[in-house]
Amino acid sequence: MNTREQHLVELVGTDGTAIGETTVDEAHRAPGRLHRAFSVLLVDPDGRLLLQQRAAVKTRFALRWANACCGHPGPGEAVTDAAGRRLVEELGVATVPLREVGVYLYQADDPDSGRVEFEYDHVLVGSFAGTPEAVDPAEVAAVDWVAPDELVARMARSPEFYAPWLAGVVDAWRSSER
Repeated sequence: MNTREQHLVELVGTDGTAIGETTVDEAHRAPGRLHRAFSVLLVDPDGRLLLQQRAAVKTRFALRWANACCGHPGPGEAVTDAAGRRLVEELGVATVPLREVGVYLYQADDPDSGRVEFEYDHVLVGSFAGTPEAVDPAEVAAVDWVAPDELVARMARSPEFYAPWLAGVVDAWRSSER
């Protein structure tokens, strides 16, 4: 089993209050246990969003396109600290200041793996220009920059190619920009 699946996550109530902890593996077994997560959007100077195609070995929603980076803080860990660490681990992107723009609560079953996402998802945004130079192939199959309106149109046309949380993450960011 992937050792990341044995990391601890923080279980939360629907208001985000910590109520316990369990492993990543256990949190994602049906019917799913609500836990803290984060999703990072990186925006370039032209307003485009960096997407990653999740690696084929991912235990949930493999090969689906998602936001730049996502993951789980450990129990009691600051969300921005965990997100900064995962940006480096997945994309080789360091020292990007992140700001929280909202929280997105969602639940989604992965039909391919039988696993479940049930997350209290902190949406974080940072500015980044260029192309990630140190993409970890165990995490990321590909990256691409996409204009937000084009991404929304693509998700509407072919939702099966995108992680189920991506639309809600983009909506949380767009709402914060109004």
